[in-house]
Amino acid sequence: MRNFINISDVDKKELRKIIDHAKLQKEKRSKLNKSAIDPHKPLADKTLIMIFEKPSTRTRLSFELAMKQLGGQLLVLSPKDSHYGSGEESIHDTAKILSQYGDIVMMRTHKHKHFLEFSNHLEIPIINGLTNLSHPCQIMSDIMTFEESKGSITNKKIAWVGDGNNIVYSLIEACVQFNFQLSIACPEKLRPDKKIIKWAKSKKAKILITKDPFEAAYLADCIMTDKWISMGDKGNKKKKKKLLKKYQVNKKIMKKAKPNAIFMHCLPANRGEEVTNEVINGKQSVVWSEALNRIHVQKSIIEWCLR
Repeated sequence: MRNFINISDVDKKELRKIIDHAKLQKEKRSKLNKSAIDPHKPLADKTLIMIFEKPSTRTRLSFELAMKQLGGQLLVLSPKDSHYGSGEESIHDTAKILSQYGDIVMMRTHKHKHFLEFSNHLEIPIINGLTNLSHPCQIMSDIMTFEESKGSITNKKIAWVGDGNNIVYSLIEACVQFNFQLSIACPEKLRPDKKIIKWAKSKKAKILITKDPFEAAYLADCIMTDKWISMGDKGNKKKKKKLLKKYQVNKKIMKKAKPNAIFMHCLPANRGEEVTNEVINGKQSVVWSEALNRIHVQKSIIEWCLR
């Protein structure tokens, strides 16, 4: 049984297989209508159960479309629709029931510890659709998108400008597994988790953490960012925005990167805060391809888990 929880959990060769298979899926898809099902229906006898504790647009749409296009079935649970999350049934019991009803689970939850507890009781594979700690499916999509635009990501320079959040956690894992350079610019108070930095350094990662966004962006092949205030962020929002004000990705920041550098954002975006309209709508932006590629990467991850 294969789970997809963190990028660091998966062997480098297997991660490459997932990316390459996703590219192949997209190529095949270009010859079909958007709503068409894969003629081979590789997952015709499989059911994906999706659990959402947090709102979602791209994760929900991409996993639903992925499973439908592969010929499979899906069920969606939210805490409002079931005993799960109500306190009326234990995580253990819910996990055991889902193991009987479905073939694979995708979970989008607030607490990573909660996710791990749930996965420990499951008897079927589980995919991390997002936790407060990491967002591996998003970063896999980002790598696919980068390689479509710029070729192999190996030894390329990726710059992250903004909050050191869960996206950054998975990005740090990816810089080790895919062997690219990573420069992170963020305020000292918002730096990524110390444990993941320690792990990355133990793996001799090519990583730089700086307070200077211009230093991070210098000669980068890609600049990435995310919302300053994430879902469920209970801290002082005004104070956080003030700390991040100089980390807006704008024309000045993009000019520090290579002339043909691309811009990525996992979306949703707060235009005028972490990124300007000029950048996100500009020629260097690949955010729409990045969002579309979630479908193809999700397909590949699901099939990898069920192989």
